[in-house]
Amino acid sequence: MRFDVEEVFETASMTLYQNLDIRTTTLGINLKDCIDSDFAAFQDKVYRRVSTFGRSLLEKSRPLEVKYGVPIVNKRIAVTPVSLIMETHCTVEKYLAMAQTLDRAALDAGIDFVGGFGALAQKGLTRSDAVLIEALPEVLSATQRVCAFLNVGSTHAGLNLDAVNLLGPMLKETAQRSPNAIGCAKFVVFVNAPEDNPFMAGAYHGVGEPDATLNVGISGPGVVRSVVEKNRECDLTQLSECIKRTVFKITRAGELIGRELAANLGIPFGIVDISLASTTAPGDSVARVLEAFGLEHIGTHGSTLALALLMDAVKKGGAMASGNVGGLSGTFIPVSEDSGMIEAVMSGALSLDKLEALTAVCSVGLDMFAIPGDTPAETIAAIIADELAIGIINDKTTAVRVIPAPGKQAGDLLEFGGLLGSAPVMHVSKLSAAGFMRRGGRLPAPVTSLRN
Repeated sequence: MRFDVEEVFETASMTLYQNLDIRTTTLGINLKDCIDSDFAAFQDKVYRRVSTFGRSLLEKSRPLEVKYGVPIVNKRIAVTPVSLIMETHCTVEKYLAMAQTLDRAALDAGIDFVGGFGALAQKGLTRSDAVLIEALPEVLSATQRVCAFLNVGSTHAGLNLDAVNLLGPMLKETAQRSPNAIGCAKFVVFVNAPEDNPFMAGAYHGVGEPDATLNVGISGPGVVRSVVEKNRECDLTQLSECIKRTVFKITRAGELIGRELAANLGIPFGIVDISLASTTAPGDSVARVLEAFGLEHIGTHGSTLALALLMDAVKKGGAMASGNVGGLSGTFIPVSEDSGMIEAVMSGALSLDKLEALTAVCSVGLDMFAIPGDTPAETIAAIIADELAIGIINDKTTAVRVIPAPGKQAGDLLEFGGLLGSAPVMHVSKLSAAGFMRRGGRLPAPVTSLRN
């Protein structure tokens, strides 16, 4: 993969003026061979592996930031789903102790987050999975850097509603235990979760991965917005071509840095996730990109078409640039982390129902949105189930990161600060789905699962 001088200068301009960065380098680590019948020895092995890899990731990342002039914003680690390695130590107390071990290892190594504290429960819950869910409120409130996930369905397995029904009470308890309900921001529930996702809170090191691998998440909403604003007279086909060419360049830069970092670490390079990831920084909003298409506000009629166009162009541009595109790869539309989304909710332009409609074409789902703290647990589970059904039927990854905000009502503002921004509390229907949700069981896999 060769670069010419003009391309190097263009990428440098993107970094200096349009907020181009490597959003995350995420090192996936296999922990299965750390399992030990002696729990203290098990913890020690996990601590040493995570902290050693973490220090190496930081040490090797800094020279590349200087060399290429592209910031690497987050350095993260993803581990084997913890429920798989804790089956012989299956108590709430030991789950908490293992979470604290991972948290301490990340802190000592200088790592931003460690993901993988979760379970794969597409068709049912093992005892270890159930205990993990029981432990999550304490785990998420007692640690700073540990992120958790649950995969509760897939297009081939259907949707495990019994697992979903456990999440409403779990999230309400987590919100009560942690300041500003911040613990809920560190948990995400998936269907069709990819094994190589570098973004938190859903990153984990899949069982089909090698012992260690490096995955890179790039970001460039500001770059894409700049291109859109320069091409205001284009029709949709021409606009798509402009975005594709831009994402092609962004992806090439990400893969160049990722491959060199992986080689310096002595591990295989995994994938580039080409998702456009928002932050609250000025010019770093996916909503503003869509508004530059010609929408008065994200959430108005036409928003779903605009997002579909953006998603398609991003995926095509990334796939042209790299044979190692993976993870989630598309466009995130979180509420709290995107200044344009926050403004749209506060102005009334974007409702929860329209946000759900947008997720039918975006890369993840309902992300980082707040709801009133008195929302019933059954309603929270129903919101989650609705979103995940979109992923099951459409054979795509969807996820939910919802924050039930204690003491807050629709229209209030929940302040997180930093990367997580602030979340306007969204209106939730008072109508109940409790009778339906109590049926439990499993949504059968759609006919699209019978392709073998």
